[in-house]
Order: sequence, then structure tokens, then C-alpha cells
Amino acid sequence: MAQVPETQQKIKFYQTGTLTVGNRLLDEEHRSVQGTMDRSNSLDSGHRACQGCGEALGARIAIDVAMRATDNQLIAANATGCLEVFTTPYPETAWSMPWIHSLFGNAAAVASGIAAAMKVKGREEVRVIAQGGDGGTTDIGFGCLSGIFDRNDDVLYICYNNQAYMNTGVQRSSATPGAARTATTMPVGKEPGNAFSTGKSVPLIAMAHNIPYVATASVYDLHDLEHKVDKAMQFRGARYVEIFVPCPLGWGSKPGDTVKLARLAVECGLYPLFEAEEGELTGATRIRRKVPVDEYLKLQRRFAHVFKPANVHQLEQLQAIADRNIRRFDLLSREDEEA
Repeated sequence: MAQVPETQQKIKFYQTGTLTVGNRLLDEEHRSVQGTMDRSNSLDSGHRACQGCGEALGARIAIDVAMRATDNQLIAANATGCLEVFTTPYPETAWSMPWIHSLFGNAAAVASGIAAAMKVKGREEVRVIAQGGDGGTTDIGFGCLSGIFDRNDDVLYICYNNQAYMNTGVQRSSATPGAARTATTMPVGKEPGNAFSTGKSVPLIAMAHNIPYVATASVYDLHDLEHKVDKAMQFRGARYVEIFVPCPLGWGSKPGDTVKLARLAVECGLYPLFEAEEGELTGATRIRRKVPVDEYLKLQRRFAHVFKPANVHQLEQLQAIADRNIRRFDLLSREDEEA
């Protein structure tokens, strides 16, 4: 299990009957950014996200942490996508920070240019982030993203991964899991939903570039998310943080289940949480209570077809993927493995 950094307080007990940790149980200096009066509220009220939007929650936390880490000296470049659309309906904006939107595929390149300009101007205290969904990151913007990794530009790229192109009608992206129903991978035929032979893992690709810092996070564990974004801002050079953000609209789930789904995805092994530095894995979050993948899948209409008798092999494939992740990242304690 990843060790608790000395800068973090060990949490000794939980609220009765829940899996959450209240700020009141933590020393004031260790409380989350949203539990402090000096938060920047960089993504403020007035946006038009759907009820239960995981991306809105993830962005609010991540950007406020980055602002705190840089003493509010931060500029954001945003790819086209849900986050850009629901926060900036012309002529309004929910952003209270320097923020720019260009095209679907070039947020990383725009951020790289901003970082270069700040360096030329001698304003190296001004830090830069780029952010986008999985479509603008793993597909359309992948070339520009690889470019900042290759050049080791001083940019933190944050990907909000909801596993499809939600803004344009829930089309498949290269982050869409096998068997998932989307508008372009319908649940028909002998292999309904998305093919298992497609897709890519950008966190692992980022590690292959040997950049200073790579991490995966989830909106179910906001303290871990905050820690990783804060840690990313302590590095110079290219950094990549991917945040798992369930989408009720695209997934066919209840708005009130967003955080629960984010937790189950981690606890079944389909979305491992880990960190890496200079291409080497430095830690992974152990699963506290391992659950079968069907506990996660049954809450989403996009996977309804895998529970039909004719498609049980797809359910088995998804379980195999989860089990492989658990072995690869050593996500279980020995006691859990023996059980």
C-alpha cells in the first residue's frame, strides 16, 4: 500500500456507516481546499453542468488546488468539450481565473506556448495547466499532448476521463471500455457495445515518455486527488494527471450515484489509482474492499446488455481486465489475496 506522506495526517477513524472522511476529523492544515475559507473558487457558480456531473466536481477541486499551490499565479488552457461548453456559454463564464479556449485538439500546444511566453518574459512564477476530456486528450489532442511530453514543457495536463465524447452525443473515444454502449458502439450483434481490442491508456503512455510526474485520481477520494494535483505542481516540466469522472447522462446512471460509481470502479480494479515519477511507478492505492465488476457495472445502462445470458463472456472479459490491473499494480494486501 502506498505510504501516507509525512506532510499528510493519518486518518484513524471514519464517520459511522459511511466511506467518507469529514474535514472536522482532520487538523485544520490538512483539510481539503474546499474546506478552507481562502479557496479561490476558480470554477464558480453559474455553470450549466448536468446534475451529478463528475467532471464539474473534479475540475472544481483540481483547479482550486493548483491555484493554492501557485499562490493564484495560474493560467489554464481548455480543450473543447463538456467542461468548456458548460462553463462558458457565450457571453458568460464560470471561470474566475485567466482561462483560454482554442480548439478541440490543441489545448496542450496552446498551454505550451503560454509557458514559453511566460519564460521569455521572466515570469516563471506563473504556472500553466491544460485540461480536457478523454476525447480531446486521448484522440483529437493526442499529438499535441505527446509533444509537450517529448519536449518536457513546463505544463500540467489534466484529463477528466468520462470514457466517451459526452458533449457531442456520447460517441466512443479511445478511453471507452470494452462492451460499453455508446452512440457509435451500439449493443447489437454477437459482440455488443465497444470492441475489447481498441483503446489506449494515456497514463501508461505518459510514463513511457519518462516525464517528471504521472498520476491517476478519482472524484470519490478528494483528499487523494488534492494530494496528487498539489504534488504535480511541485515539479517543473511536463506532468499528467488523469481524473476519473463518471457521467450520469452518458453512462445511464443516477446523478446521486456519481461518487459511488467512482469508488466502485477503483474497488473492482477497473480503474487503478497510482503515481509515477520519471517513468517509474512510485505508489498505488490499495483496494480497501474488493468488489466484483458486476457491482460496478449494474448501476449503468451502458452495460445492461452484458448481463444477458448470451453476453456473459463480456462480463467475464471485464472481470479479467480488473483482475489483471490488480496484479499489475499490486492493489491487494496478502490477506485480501488469500481471502
